[in-house]
Amino acid sequence: MLRLKKRSEFLAAAKGVRLSRRGFVLQAIRRSPEDKDPARVGFTVTKKVGNAVIRNRVKRRLREVARLLGPEHLQPGWDYVLIGRYGALHLPFDSLCADFKGCVRDLAAGKTDAKRRAPGRSGHRKAPAGSSHLSGRPDGRNSQSSS
Repeated sequence: MLRLKKRSEFLAAAKGVRLSRRGFVLQAIRRSPEDKDPARVGFTVTKKVGNAVIRNRVKRRLREVARLLGPEHLQPGWDYVLIGRYGALHLPFDSLCADFKGCVRDLAAGKTDAKRRAPGRSGHRKAPAGSSHLSGRPDGRNSQSSS
């Protein structure tokens, strides 16, 4: 099993399919239909998960799962990226392995997560009808506006 190291390889995998589990998110993309080289795997953990010690522990656990189960479950000619979540730190190792097997099985069966929202639209909600975000007045004028 080979490793992904370059940023461009990680960005290419991000354009592929995505599956979420309790301890990680798996992104995968096929390099090309005629490519029969071994699967390549990359690992990343964002700073939201914790400090460097915690992030490294999560990555070590994910690397071990991929090392043990990758050769028999990952498909040749594919690139995979495992994005670690905080849950990977506290899940029993057997559960993490079962999630990995299930995730790869779902990927092979064509099951993926639902479509993602449009970029830049996360958290954007429309205000209820008749309300204003400024003062609560229906006409939208602020009661303390200066003239």
